[in-house]
Amino acid sequence: MMQLGLIGIGAGAAAALLFASVASGSWLSIVLFYLAPLPIMIAGLGWSHWAAMIAGISGALAVGAVFGSVLFVAFLTGAAIPAWWLSYLALLARPGGANGGAPSLEWYPPGRLVVWAAVLAALVVVVAIPNFGTDADSFRSALHGTLQRMFQIEPNAADATNTDRLLGFLVSAIPLAAAVLATITNVVNLWLAARVVTFSGLLKRPWPDLAAMSFPRLTVAALAIAMVVSFAGGLIGIVGGVVSASLMMAFGVLGFAVLHAVTRGINSRPFLLAGVYASVAVFGWPVLALCLIGVAETAFDLRARRARRRGGGPLT
Repeated sequence: MMQLGLIGIGAGAAAALLFASVASGSWLSIVLFYLAPLPIMIAGLGWSHWAAMIAGISGALAVGAVFGSVLFVAFLTGAAIPAWWLSYLALLARPGGANGGAPSLEWYPPGRLVVWAAVLAALVVVVAIPNFGTDADSFRSALHGTLQRMFQIEPNAADATNTDRLLGFLVSAIPLAAAVLATITNVVNLWLAARVVTFSGLLKRPWPDLAAMSFPRLTVAALAIAMVVSFAGGLIGIVGGVVSASLMMAFGVLGFAVLHAVTRGINSRPFLLAGVYASVAVFGWPVLALCLIGVAETAFDLRARRARRRGGGPLT
């Protein structure tokens, strides 16, 4: 237990430093800020969720002691709790079927981890909304004013009309973008932590076949409901949009997994995958096609259909 405590405190200190680096204002500090959950996840995957819990609590206390209660809550909800919960789920296992006469374990599926990453991302953004307002009008007004101060825009500037249109667009887009970015942050940090722990030989579960991941079919229904709610207007509509954006990004991750699976055996596979990743990184919008692929895979099981047409087993 002493070892877990020391590891947790060390990981918490590292996470707090990464989180606090954004105060420097440099571009590199933004990247370090989004890597804040990484040490907590490494502690959780490499040792136990208790180490991750200690890391999260100690890191939050350190941030709160230096920067105050607002950033304490931000670190706790944005980094500590998602990192602890994802690392806890990643090491969940239950008895499976016999494997060569020996009992085997069925580990928590990677697809469900991605769904949880999206759910936690949406919760983080939803929890942050009341900091700007408790209804849609006050939220938009406060966020509009924050953007004006951030970009040092004078309210009575000559091009006030165009500026207001731009700020209005940003006010509508920022909650959705924050949800997408938080989902990506959770997924990437979990993957990086797992790779680090695997390289060190501490990962207790076998590395999963990520191209074979799948989502529960209820996830499609949850996305449909969230999209309908997003048209309701008011604060409920904003929350629906946030949940929709997070789940769509999760389906985008699934779309990448499907692409990796269906291109196996194709000679030009490296060039095809590199082109898709590059187009998403440069343009962004092609990820929408991958989101649709992920939705279609969950609803219609595209990989199994393709495997049956080829006359082989499951395409994993």
